[in-house]
Amino acid sequence: MTVIVVGIIIPPMPRRRVLKFILHGLLFFFVSQYMIGPSTLPLDDSIANIRAFTRPVEFNFTSWTLDALEVKISQTSLNVVDYLEREAQRQIVLDYLALVERIQIAEAHLNEIYANPNIINVEASTALVRNQLNTLYDQRAQLGPLAESVLQNMLAIITAEMGFNPGGQPLPPVLYHSTPLPWALIVSPRDVIQQDANVSLKTELTVEEHIVLEDDIAAALGVSTLVVPVGGIGTYPTMVAQSTNLVWIAEVISHEWIHNYLTLRPMGAMYSRTPEMRTMNETTASIAGTEIGNALIVEFFPEFAPPPPPPKDDTPEDTLPPPPPDPQAFDFREEMHETRVTVDGLLAEKKIEEAEAYMEERRQFFWENGYRIRKLNQAYFAFYGAYADVPGGAAGEDPVGAAVRGLRGKSATLADFVKQMSWLTSYEDLLELLGETAAPNSHLFPGKISLF
Repeated sequence: MTVIVVGIIIPPMPRRRVLKFILHGLLFFFVSQYMIGPSTLPLDDSIANIRAFTRPVEFNFTSWTLDALEVKISQTSLNVVDYLEREAQRQIVLDYLALVERIQIAEAHLNEIYANPNIINVEASTALVRNQLNTLYDQRAQLGPLAESVLQNMLAIITAEMGFNPGGQPLPPVLYHSTPLPWALIVSPRDVIQQDANVSLKTELTVEEHIVLEDDIAAALGVSTLVVPVGGIGTYPTMVAQSTNLVWIAEVISHEWIHNYLTLRPMGAMYSRTPEMRTMNETTASIAGTEIGNALIVEFFPEFAPPPPPPKDDTPEDTLPPPPPDPQAFDFREEMHETRVTVDGLLAEKKIEEAEAYMEERRQFFWENGYRIRKLNQAYFAFYGAYADVPGGAAGEDPVGAAVRGLRGKSATLADFVKQMSWLTSYEDLLELLGETAAPNSHLFPGKISLF
């Protein structure tokens, strides 16, 4: 079969390359299923009790992954991207972002009509918008996989330039697919902040259903619960949320590919071993995802890159201290850091109810300052606290993220940093690499972190 795209005649992809792609994809698929599959998890009583509530609404990773692999194999067999000039590749991505924006606007309009109590005949009033959306969805089904292939190819080029691909090709190959993502149910004990479970839930669940599930599990098991959205999941192909923000997309694709990279090495394989290992994995992926994503934007979409900082002049003014910060400005990370530190202190003193009352007060404080946090509890900090690529925020005084950032600061290149991290099997290994020792009581509590 010969394919014609934008005036370019593209010969069929060599069968050997297709077979190689399929074998690589299937191999990593089975590895990733092993890493996230429920049958491989330490299903103790607490996990089994949680799944008694979630099993009917859990997300089907196997079905999603097989569907995504089918899309990827189809795109790879066509081999379109290799025959397009850089500007044509860029335009495909930009056209896709514009299409996604049109879809989001139409979906918002549709939801507004459904929510309007003054509209009596909802079906008739929404007919035009629904027809428009069906057309847009069909266009997305055609253009989306091609845009994904372009970004995958760009990311492979960037990782090669950064030293991740000594054989010329990234391992595993860069594959991602954008669809509605599952929700994540996070479970933490009430007396300490630690993630005991992370259960992926069906995408179509409503906020009302989230609340019922959270409350039922919390009441029955005496735990802290929260359903949160996620931007990506390190399955294979990786799952990435739909967005019109190209900088964010580049960072998330990179972040999730790093998870794939780590999965084939000790640190990723031990992701769920302890809370420290989870923080080490997530912080490494966040640091690398930001750097790789930024490099992709600078290389292929410089118009989206932030402007460089102005050059400093050797003038007396530059030696003066910076002006004091605006006391009226709200610093979310600083306020969240203060909240986490205070909560940790209260929980250490066994003041659970006082800590929970304080978190609710702070949630209202954040809400008043424009941050729409539905629930601020132990589960919130257990989830968001693992992403410690920058100081402060929900991580509080956790030393693990700081140690990971310290190793990045000592590494000559990003690839050196990720490769060193990938072979670590414990927080103690990281401290030894840094020439440090753990401070008394600096370790997080051991937990049962589960992904399914």
